[in-house]
Amino acid sequence: MSKKGQIVKVSGPLIVAEGIENAKMYDVVRVSEKHLIGEIIELRGNRAWIQVYEETAGLGPGEPVTTTGEPLSVELGPGLIESIYDGVQRPLDIIRQQEGDFITRGINIPGIDKSKKWSFNPRVKKGDKVSSGDILGVIQETPVVEHRILVPDGVEGSVQDIRKGEMTVEQTVAVIANGKEKTEVNMLQNWPVRKPRPYKQKLIPVIPLITGQRVFDTFFPVGKGGTACVPGPFGSGKTVIQHQLAKWADADIIVYIGCGERGNEMADVLLEFPELTDPRSGEPLMKRTVLIANTSNMPVAAREASVYTGITIAEYFRDMGYSVAVMADSTSRWAEAMREMSGRLEEMPGDEGYPAYLGKRIAEFYERAGRVICVGSDGREGSLTVVGAVSPPGGDLADPVVQATLRIVKVFWSLEDKLAYQRHFPAISWLNSYSLYHSNLESYFQKEIHEDFPDLRKEAMRILQEEADLQEIVKLVGVDALSMSDRVLLEIARSIREDFLHQNAFHEVDTYALMDKQYLMLKIILELYDLFKKAMENGVPFEKLSSLPIREEIARAKYHPEKEMEKIEGIRKEMVKQVEALIKEEKVHA
Repeated sequence: MSKKGQIVKVSGPLIVAEGIENAKMYDVVRVSEKHLIGEIIELRGNRAWIQVYEETAGLGPGEPVTTTGEPLSVELGPGLIESIYDGVQRPLDIIRQQEGDFITRGINIPGIDKSKKWSFNPRVKKGDKVSSGDILGVIQETPVVEHRILVPDGVEGSVQDIRKGEMTVEQTVAVIANGKEKTEVNMLQNWPVRKPRPYKQKLIPVIPLITGQRVFDTFFPVGKGGTACVPGPFGSGKTVIQHQLAKWADADIIVYIGCGERGNEMADVLLEFPELTDPRSGEPLMKRTVLIANTSNMPVAAREASVYTGITIAEYFRDMGYSVAVMADSTSRWAEAMREMSGRLEEMPGDEGYPAYLGKRIAEFYERAGRVICVGSDGREGSLTVVGAVSPPGGDLADPVVQATLRIVKVFWSLEDKLAYQRHFPAISWLNSYSLYHSNLESYFQKEIHEDFPDLRKEAMRILQEEADLQEIVKLVGVDALSMSDRVLLEIARSIREDFLHQNAFHEVDTYALMDKQYLMLKIILELYDLFKKAMENGVPFEKLSSLPIREEIARAKYHPEKEMEKIEGIRKEMVKQVEALIKEEKVHA
């Protein structure tokens, strides 16, 4: 047993203790008689610097500090889905039942219910050879999630005993023998949060994560197993975008990390998700969601723990062969916590006071994403996609956190307050944003959506780029000075912006758009451009083209449900008919 040390200094969430025997870096310690959770982040001689994940008010020198000898770990097993945890995996719903609306300091409730029984169905039989990562059996955790119990890391051999039926997570479900060594396996695993879970091989993301948001899926897609960041100023819609992705993204499991954001935003998730229906299964969205809530009024140091806790839980489900998406809102708050701890440690600061290792920590987090061949003999594939919101002061993209994030992620969704003030949502800048997954995903879009889908996207982007150039001329000389072809281009660009890119997250139908619908909507707008150019060549005045009755129907195409796709196709036919009528009329007058 370790000898107790004692506190010699308290500086906010940072505590300095001395006399802790056998102390190691990143060991979890218990601070004071209240048993507050802390983690050793620096060792110098006989002293240990500890970041405490709970409120330290009232602590003083002389109080005891004891090391557990174990790193900060999470419990992994049945019962994770539908849970809401704080940063160190304490279940907030159970804490509320036991303690009321406020978290009692030092409270220690396990992350997974040890008394609940689960129906275990084996997938191997006695005598089978198994190795790390193989599926021993399954549990139907929720109607949409089959929880797969895996052989623990470092265990292999032949199955000497396998059980079936109702069991708690701590009861033995299998005995694996390797020579004279026997290992009893239960349904509960502990895993250090700072240690990435292993995999066999990392693959290139070649399948997009379909989100139902047109600006992402069509223009700036992210691959399953990819990384994306959403930087933007206050009020530009970062949280709404994170909520939309969590609701509608084409992932089997969602892990939503509320890292230092306001409590009402997490409350929105808790109120909305049980009410919303998953379009894939028809069940409530919470049936495939895990929430990590570490809001702005919770201890600052716990923001780091919440980020690592969330990504470790996500890796656990990835190892089962699932497609997992992590929403981190926001990594800026985590960086601010690092800056505060670094300052209290009196380290040499980097840019704007952030620690010099800021980029390294952010890179380590995003690098845990990926499409992988999982550990195990069946060659199953899993993916972990990470989308992080960044909140730079004033939307300044030169902020060190944004720059450190952009160096590692492959998709940049740039939010602009200017667009938000114009009530254009999602307020994603189509000129600043980019995706580096286009070449990887092009063959998927050609095969699954339509062979000319990538060409349509490129043409739409070209029109939007040219519109930006023309707007500068319009500001100087006015729109009437433009040629008719330029005015037509501006009209089509406006249609792309308002009828396609603009999407109402709170509209029953427009909140989510299938890829087939996105393709058809964009095709209609670009076909209208070709028809306008043809009409222009035949002398049709611009005023007649801009006032076509079908323009209203094109604008309303987004509100037609997917089951009424033939109505959108009907809009296309009527559009051709009206433009051809204008051309015919012009020829008669000529």
